[in-house]
Amino acid sequence: MVSTRHHPKDFPSPSASKEVARASSSTASSRWVHTPSAALTAWLLISVPLVAWDAGYVLLRPHSMPGGKFHSPIWTPYALYGTIDYIYGWPAFNARNGFTAAQTVLNLAENVAYIYYLYVVYVHGVSVGTGGRGGKKAGKGLLWLLREEKVVSGRTGAIALLVAYTASVMTLSKTVLYWLNELFSGFDNIGHNDLTTLVFLWIIPNGLWIVFPSYNIYTLGAEILSSLETTSLGARPGRPKSS
Repeated sequence: MVSTRHHPKDFPSPSASKEVARASSSTASSRWVHTPSAALTAWLLISVPLVAWDAGYVLLRPHSMPGGKFHSPIWTPYALYGTIDYIYGWPAFNARNGFTAAQTVLNLAENVAYIYYLYVVYVHGVSVGTGGRGGKKAGKGLLWLLREEKVVSGRTGAIALLVAYTASVMTLSKTVLYWLNELFSGFDNIGHNDLTTLVFLWIIPNGLWIVFPSYNIYTLGAEILSSLETTSLGARPGRPKSS
């Protein structure tokens, strides 16, 4: 005779099934709680308007260049920068070099992604409470955005995380391409500068768009990886063995 003593283990009771479902639902919801980094938020609040300003100069050339009707006072600093990096100056413009405008269009695409991320964090972010994993409502403003510890939960937080990560990869890749373009062209656009000018007015300013996106990729990527690892722990153990 075949024993049926162990059937309760194979067919759990309805109450036990409900407990498992509730536990699974709780685990799933906790996986997608995004905690925005203060450094990332601060960087975006600085970089987004700077990139928009830069894009305005590039796309409005020659009117935004020295002598143009829109040059002063908005884009006056580019009178100097155009002599340091010819890709922003008259040599590249007169040569109809399309690289400047092409990378600017990508800059704007990244900016749209970053603005979306900031919007989600500001609108859907909830200040972390003192107890449990819930949050508490708080008055929102610039200081709240920069200093308050907050979370964005659920699918909205997950999408914002992916958007910020993807945009950061785009920013880093494009900036590295910008540097490699100079390297493989024999520093055609910046090679005329002395070392001091090159370091303080080209390497350091442009290097910020390598350092901070790299940091963002590291922190956001670690959060994505942690979520994937948590998901894998909730998967059913083992696979059917092939005969």
